[in-house]
Amino acid sequence: MRNVVKKVWLSLIIALCVNGFVYLFYSYVFIGYARSLEKDPLDLVEFYEAAVNPMEIKTASFYSNEEYPNSLMANGEVFDDEKFTCASWDYNFGTLLRVTNKKNDRSVRVRVTDRGPSKELYRMGRVIDLSAGAFSEIADLEQGIANISIKVIE
Repeated sequence: MRNVVKKVWLSLIIALCVNGFVYLFYSYVFIGYARSLEKDPLDLVEFYEAAVNPMEIKTASFYSNEEYPNSLMANGEVFDDEKFTCASWDYNFGTLLRVTNKKNDRSVRVRVTDRGPSKELYRMGRVIDLSAGAFSEIADLEQGIANISIKVIE
């Protein structure tokens, strides 16, 4: 009888220790998330999306032709930073996209005319470069980058 009681108590103690470690682990994770909100505020939906599928959070930047006036894009057209165009590796030329800023829900319709962003930035989650005109519709140009979602229109 004593051996059975000892085994039950031992099992109970082990279960409590395991639960305690699990509780401490999740507390550490969520305290770290709460602290990250102070530095870089993401809303809870974006945090959830990042946990479920890291590639769901995409970023966009913009590019301008100030450095290279009258430069040609990959599809052969002359680049005009006031037109609503974009550069992307993921979509065919001529594809129409709806790009939405997740922070303020503003969106813009753009046409894929070029390839970009650079491969290094692409690997880091920057999936599209918008023309300056298109980017200014969804975010302030001084901001430089924005968390976005993309939907194919045509």
